[in-house]
Amino acid sequence: MNRPPKRLHAEVIQLGSLRVHHLHGGRGTPVIFIHGLGSSGYMEWRFNLEHAATRHRVYAPDLPGFGRTEKPRARYGVAYFTRFIERYMDDRGLRSAAVVGASLGGRIALELALEHPKRVRKLVLVNALGLGRPNVQLSYGLLTLPRLGEAFMKVAGDAVRLAPRRVIRRIAARYVGAKGDLDRTMDDDYFANLRELYAAEGYPDAYLATIRSLVTPKALLDADHDLSKRLVEIKVPVQLIWGDNDPLFPLAHAANAHRLIPQSRLAVLEGAGHTPQAERPEEFNRVLDHFLA
Repeated sequence: MNRPPKRLHAEVIQLGSLRVHHLHGGRGTPVIFIHGLGSSGYMEWRFNLEHAATRHRVYAPDLPGFGRTEKPRARYGVAYFTRFIERYMDDRGLRSAAVVGASLGGRIALELALEHPKRVRKLVLVNALGLGRPNVQLSYGLLTLPRLGEAFMKVAGDAVRLAPRRVIRRIAARYVGAKGDLDRTMDDDYFANLRELYAAEGYPDAYLATIRSLVTPKALLDADHDLSKRLVEIKVPVQLIWGDNDPLFPLAHAANAHRLIPQSRLAVLEGAGHTPQAERPEEFNRVLDHFLA
């Protein structure tokens, strides 16, 4: 199991009726890291948090339904997760912070910046959902179907537990466009955490409920879900960090957002896929350092 780096502390806190797991530590200006779908704070940002904690006070909660946070029966979706981040900030005594979000976490960060702008001091979007129509893969569509989605999650859980790691790495690399050193990107600690996640009671239901809130004809086509028309409203500095090999959210999404957001920068990590923070952590950390300074 992955142990928190020395600058970070793993803790479970009570947030209303919900038990929430998070990593926190460091000193300086506060930075909140929001993970993506099917991940957790300690998995998503495993190559970035300790580095950021040398200069900032970092917080990386596991969203409800994911990681080691409780997995209640709830209406999972962007609005639900955004309210959670607000409550988490209140509980930590944070009136505002720099917010870093990857994939679904980027969509949550965008929602926070647009609906509660005083909460977000700076915004970092990493291959984020919400900047254009995604290239939805067939598997996402299948997950929305009753029973078929549940069967798919069971098969996926069995594969994570039983399949050879080289096979899982190969499939994952194709799925997220990852290249490079997959033995490091998906190391033994990562697999241990992934197995723990799939084995957790309530996780498959939370994952499916989240997917089903996102992958619908209305969600894919409705302007409320593609936020590109509202990007001009963002008044804080924005850093876009993108892998140019992402099969889900093309680089054109980031380029268009960079054009529309007044105070924005775009860093393209060449050869990286959907998870540049793990595939190119040294480059990612340098970009983040420069922006948050």
